[in-house]
Amino acid sequence: MQSITLLGSTGSIGVSTLDVLSRHPDKYSIYALTANRSVDTLFEQCQKFQPKIAVMLNESAAALLEEKLKIAGLETQVLAGEQALVDVAESENTDYVMAAIVGAAGLLPTLAAAKAGKRILLANKEALVMSGGLFMREVAANGATLLPVDSEHNAIWQCLPVGDQQQHRFEGQGVRRIILTASGGPFRDYDAADLEHVTPEQAVAHPNWSMGQKISVDSATMMNKGLEVIEAHWLFGLPARQIEVLLHQQSIIHSMVDYVDGSVLAQMGNPDMRTPIANALAWPDRIDSGVAPLDLVTVGRLDFSAADYQQFPCLALAYQALDAGGTSTAILNAANEIAVEAFLQRQIKFTQIAKIIEQVLSEITANDGDTLEQILADDQQARLLAEQLIK
Repeated sequence: MQSITLLGSTGSIGVSTLDVLSRHPDKYSIYALTANRSVDTLFEQCQKFQPKIAVMLNESAAALLEEKLKIAGLETQVLAGEQALVDVAESENTDYVMAAIVGAAGLLPTLAAAKAGKRILLANKEALVMSGGLFMREVAANGATLLPVDSEHNAIWQCLPVGDQQQHRFEGQGVRRIILTASGGPFRDYDAADLEHVTPEQAVAHPNWSMGQKISVDSATMMNKGLEVIEAHWLFGLPARQIEVLLHQQSIIHSMVDYVDGSVLAQMGNPDMRTPIANALAWPDRIDSGVAPLDLVTVGRLDFSAADYQQFPCLALAYQALDAGGTSTAILNAANEIAVEAFLQRQIKFTQIAKIIEQVLSEITANDGDTLEQILADDQQARLLAEQLIK
C-alpha cells in the first residue's frame, strides 16, 4: 500500500488522479489533499477519501473547511499556508507526491519532495521551468524518483528503453530529436489579426482537453507548449535545437522520439490525463486508468502541421528564454502568470500577453539561477514589472 500526497487535488489533474486512485483502493491510500481556496470541493474529497491531512493555502478557507469537517464528524486534520504544503510533501508518512499545483506556487513543495527523496509525479511543469538545474540536482542528490505526468513528457518517457527511464536521459541512445505534439488550442485556425479580439471565454474553451483557466489560456497562446519545451530540456537532457513542436489537432499522438536510424516511436491514446497519471502511479507496472480503448477507425485520420511562431509568439519567447539560460525561464513564467491573469480579468487583450512577456524579458537581467534565492528574487521582480506594464 503506497501513501499519496496530492498537491492541488481540486484542479483537473487532481480530480483525475483521485479518479484513478479510487479504482485501486488495495494499492494506494491518501495521506494529504491540498488546495488553494476551493473549500466545498476539498470538503467533498475529504468525505470520500478521508485523508489524514487537508491543507489549504488560504487561511480563511482553511478555517471554513475545518468547521465543515468538524460538523461532519470527520477526523481529517486541517493545516494552512505555504509551509504546510512543504510539510506534507516531505513528510515521512507519504511515499508518492503528485505535484499538480498550477504555476509557481507549486515550486517549494515539489522541491521539498525532491529533497526528501520521494517518488514525484510531476504535473507542475513550472518547477522545472523556474529551477530546472537546481531541481534536477536535488532529485539526483537525494535519490528521488521523478516521473513526468504531462501527457507529452510521459509519452516521450514511455518511448525510452525501460532501463533508462529512471535516468530520463537520451544520451548515447541515438536520438535525432524529440517531437512535442500540440493541439494548437482553440485558435489554431485563426489568422494573427483575428486574435486581437478574442475573449477569455473563447480562450478557455479548449477543443480537446478539460483544463483549468490558466493552463487553457496558456494552450491558446501556445505558452504551455513553450513551457513544455523547457521542461523537456531538463527532463531528457537535450538542447533546444533537438526539441521540436508539431501541431496535431486530434491529440491522439501525445509525442514522438525520432532516432537516427529512421525509427520514430510514438505514444498514442485518447486525450485523457488519466492515462499518464496511471502510468506514473504504477510504473514500472500498468494499471487500469478508466480510459476508453483507442479506436483508430473512429479517429479516422491524424493531421500534422508546423507551428507558426508569428501566430504564437509565446512559443518563440519560450525558446528564447531557454537559450538565454539562468533565471530567464523563471522570468518568462512569472511574467506570463501575471499577464494571463490580467487577460482573464479583461485588463489586457489576448495579443498583449506576449508583448508584456517580451518586454519583461528584455528589461530584467537574468541571474545564473544556481540558488533558490536568485530564482525567487527574479520571479518577484518579473511579477512587479509585469504588473506595472499592465497598469
